[in-house]
Amino acid sequence: MKILNTRILGTGSYLPEKILTNDDIAKRVDTNHQWIVERTGIHTRRIGDHEKDETPSGMAARAALKALEAANLEPNDIDFIIFSTTLPDMFFPNTASVLQQKLGITNQCGCIDINAACTGWTYAVPMADAMIKAGMYKRILVIGSEMTSTFNNWDDRNTCILFGDGAGAVILGATESDESTIYSSTLTADSTKKDHLYMAAGGSAKRVTQEILDNNEQWLTMNGQEVFKAAVKTMASLSEKVIADANKSMEDVDWFIPHQANLRIIEAVGNRFKFPLEKVVVNVDKYANTSSATVPIALDEAIRDGRIKRGDNVLIAAFGAGLTAGAIFLKY
Repeated sequence: MKILNTRILGTGSYLPEKILTNDDIAKRVDTNHQWIVERTGIHTRRIGDHEKDETPSGMAARAALKALEAANLEPNDIDFIIFSTTLPDMFFPNTASVLQQKLGITNQCGCIDINAACTGWTYAVPMADAMIKAGMYKRILVIGSEMTSTFNNWDDRNTCILFGDGAGAVILGATESDESTIYSSTLTADSTKKDHLYMAAGGSAKRVTQEILDNNEQWLTMNGQEVFKAAVKTMASLSEKVIADANKSMEDVDWFIPHQANLRIIEAVGNRFKFPLEKVVVNVDKYANTSSATVPIALDEAIRDGRIKRGDNVLIAAFGAGLTAGAIFLKY
């Protein structure tokens, strides 16, 4: 039996055209550019436009086409789609199926949505890796696409400054070579901390009613301090775990791509294992937190601008509501 590895065949990303600055937000809530930058490192974020189909599926389609072009593949070369999104286009059909249609895929490939909040794409990659190594599929499209602006309370200065919209796509494929591979991965969740980051209404347990709207219960709620502490501790420990599982050391890491939630979290994680900031891929200043899209967007940008090259070892770590968390160590 042939031993299969998983290789990144191509990447792509898409950011909406509209740029929302800190000064723009300051016109609506009691805040200012300096206050936001000092606490988050964020300068601007992108906001999707429904009229331009900058929805989760619409942004994903644009990112996926770029990934297909980079991989020199056609849409029907995709065998399976895993779509990570926190708030999908609609509850059903799943957004992966909508994306299949928008890409013009006619091979009836399997399509699934997953929701692990900001960790979603990082959850999806090990799933795709396992499918490929088991010989189930040859090429899997893994998407993180989020329109966080639709569940962001723009009157809450503590949360509205944090989020933005965007999509990232990666095509994973089978290879018999070890020149590119996923060394190791780990996924966790600590449900004892689930109430630190949640959106209570909108699901089956609490559907949206006029009373919910009157009480402003339809928005995201976050305990920022607790999420910060959990994020730093968890991303650092899981990063160390996947490196150890791969029988490598921190010196073997060429690039670190953390979830882009907050620059202070990124700096704290890097400081925890003394990783040089110049080897950390950061774009939270431009795009804010695009939830599960942050890592694939950052990965695509770093590959396209030449920072990440074939053969480089890349460490990825993310956390999100749940509190979910995950880390991946791979050779690009």
